[in-house]
Amino acid sequence: MSDPAQAQPRGGLWRAVAPYLEKESLAAFFVGVSSGFPYAMIGATLTTRLAQDGIDKKTVTAFTLAFLAYNLKVFWAWIVDGVRIPLLGRLGQRVSWLLLAGTAVIAAVVNLALVDPAASIQATVVAAVLVGVAGATFDIVIDAYRIETLKPYQLGVGSGMSQYGWRIGSATAGALALYLAARQGWAVAYIACAAFALPAMLTGLIVGEPARHVVTNEKKGLAAVWSSIVGPFAEFMRRSGAWVVLLFILVHKIGDTLANLTFRLLFNDLGFSNDEIAIYDVAFGFWAYLAGIFIGGVLYTRLGLKRSVLIALVLMGISNLSFAALASAGHLNWGMAAAIGFENVASGYGGVVVVAFFSALCNLQFTASQYALISAAASVLGRLLTGTTAGGLIEAIGYVNFYLLTTLLAVPGILLFWFMMRRGMIDAALGTAGRQA
Repeated sequence: MSDPAQAQPRGGLWRAVAPYLEKESLAAFFVGVSSGFPYAMIGATLTTRLAQDGIDKKTVTAFTLAFLAYNLKVFWAWIVDGVRIPLLGRLGQRVSWLLLAGTAVIAAVVNLALVDPAASIQATVVAAVLVGVAGATFDIVIDAYRIETLKPYQLGVGSGMSQYGWRIGSATAGALALYLAARQGWAVAYIACAAFALPAMLTGLIVGEPARHVVTNEKKGLAAVWSSIVGPFAEFMRRSGAWVVLLFILVHKIGDTLANLTFRLLFNDLGFSNDEIAIYDVAFGFWAYLAGIFIGGVLYTRLGLKRSVLIALVLMGISNLSFAALASAGHLNWGMAAAIGFENVASGYGGVVVVAFFSALCNLQFTASQYALISAAASVLGRLLTGTTAGGLIEAIGYVNFYLLTTLLAVPGILLFWFMMRRGMIDAALGTAGRQA
């Protein structure tokens, strides 16, 4: 079976650039902008807000449990696939859900803006969870819209454009939140960031319903609902080598996720100011991530899906070593820039090729449900460990040993993917999204 990456246009400079300017790729970019900002609101931005309010590390890292909504979204993804929204449904299944989910995200972020962590940590937890649920639902729709809009040869470029959008949305929202919080307070900062839901909503209205969307019957009754939840999983597991592929999806990102959501704690404990974080973490990290995405797009085209993913897994694993070095060195602006630069180049590159791989695994009959399953499984173990043990581990063994541990946790994913390459399991596991136009 041919590698989906090899179907991309190749040749001169214009042929390399042209796929990025296609309507489908531009749509992937704009929906990606909206996909990134809810994550930023309950991720690094909220971590900084809580740390500045004097909330202890264990409580701060426990807030990452709000991300569990992203892992549980598979249980309501069937609604996005099979439930038609009254009136709005006339615009199309994906477009109508983009509008509804986007409105829910705006409302949830405004609600988070209005709570005071210092006054009520319980109310803040509830507000963060609501953002997680709304953001996860938005993600379900956006991922399905992106995969069904892109043609198989566009999956690499489209994944890259989506990652560009995600990074721009999350980084810009994060930087804007820090800037406004320092001058107008956190409430104003969060309310202003709610506008980042609009690009996806407007894209849906302008571009319209995806060309590759497969219309499914509306789900009615408990039996139909249960079948809608189990069916996509059952179809995936019938593929050759599916259990090994699923195991890879579960473990490949443990080390990366465990480390990633603790960076702001490290920066705070090393005494970096909001302005330093905005310059080196947000701004410099943003450009490093864009460079990584570009590298990912080039290597995906030149090396193919399998080899490019293997290289990405190795780079993402060893990137955690740079934060062990920073923790050992202390408050050094150039050290922060180097660590953030390496991490974001590796993450940008990995994001392109891994997302393309996961997108190609989907069956177009179950796009929303299967990608929700895959993306949730990809980070569930890391998020559980981050929310329940990261803060305690840092306090017990220190930052240096913690980041060394996260590097070791990346090794099983690398070995599993190499094994799948050798046994031909990757080609066998591809779904119709990676094969048919």
